[in-house]
Amino acid sequence: MKILILSDARSIHTKRWVSALREKGDEVVLFSLIPADDDFFTVSGIRTYYFNLFRYKSRLKGLYMHLRAAFFLRKVLHAERPDILHAHYITSFGLVGALSLWHPFVISLWGSDIYDFPHESLFNRLSVKYVLKKADRILSTSRNMASEAARYTGKDILVTPFGVDTSVFRRIPLPEKDTIVIGNVKALSPKYGIDCLIRAFAILCSMCPGRDMRLVIAGKGPDREKLETLAADLGVASRIDFAGFVRHDRLPELYSSFDIAAFLSYKESFGVSAVEAMSCSCPVVASDTDGFTEVVEDGVTGIIVGRGDPGRAAEALRTLVMDRELRLSMGKKGRERVCRLYEWDDNVRYMRSIYSDLTDGNGK
Repeated sequence: MKILILSDARSIHTKRWVSALREKGDEVVLFSLIPADDDFFTVSGIRTYYFNLFRYKSRLKGLYMHLRAAFFLRKVLHAERPDILHAHYITSFGLVGALSLWHPFVISLWGSDIYDFPHESLFNRLSVKYVLKKADRILSTSRNMASEAARYTGKDILVTPFGVDTSVFRRIPLPEKDTIVIGNVKALSPKYGIDCLIRAFAILCSMCPGRDMRLVIAGKGPDREKLETLAADLGVASRIDFAGFVRHDRLPELYSSFDIAAFLSYKESFGVSAVEAMSCSCPVVASDTDGFTEVVEDGVTGIIVGRGDPGRAAEALRTLVMDRELRLSMGKKGRERVCRLYEWDDNVRYMRSIYSDLTDGNGK
């Protein structure tokens, strides 16, 4: 099968899908509206086309650029003749894919593209409805997101989770330590609630003055300096490690060093970070966003707390800090849940079955 993926070349999600499909024997071509920031696709030998879309400053010029991108994509499609055109993100990627008029056309929703984008303007809402109307299959990474998308279409929406390779994301034995490590892996951006986590950690330190605890914050982003200042102001800077960006292949080792994973996002469409942590047998403290409430089983694989409530988050962390057996039990059950529901190979197999259904002529 030949699949043309229309997606952001910089995204780890794009890299994982393209690599997985290719490993299954499919021929994969990538079309990106943003230039790549590394040589991943070149080294991998994946044929890639680029149209540098985001060079406009006015809405009128933006519409013109989208039409130009769709025209170029159509030329690529006629040259490549893929069996499937699959656009990831309903925003510009989905619109350009829909404007190409190619079928079968599959669209995957990822989060802000359906939770936020349609609410920003009437044009955006109409764009979303147009893309969904043109799609032969609509896919969502979570049930909650599918419910949100149903506001704009009467079509069925299939849930295709973005899981993990559990043979890679597993607990790696590390030397025993006395320090309790609480960890977070997220971009240092406002929506991910790192500020709330630092406040919760400060409260936790005051609750457990005799405990040796550290908070590890892995990721890069615009808020790093602000978050470091917050940690200093709260008097916990010496107990917080800002680890910076960690490569995807190093994440299993990082998660294995955590005793507890904490994610207090204000917005989260699908909790892939929680899935990764649970796959590495970490109990999770997470906010009550749609993404986390779907993947974390409250009281079984972790503890769900209200968004923006550092006091409640601190109490949840304290519960796990003080109870080693509970940490181990929740970690074990989290791993079992991921193996059952979010095994990456199963996710890829399901995606390919959706493609096959369309190419067999059963689904259009």
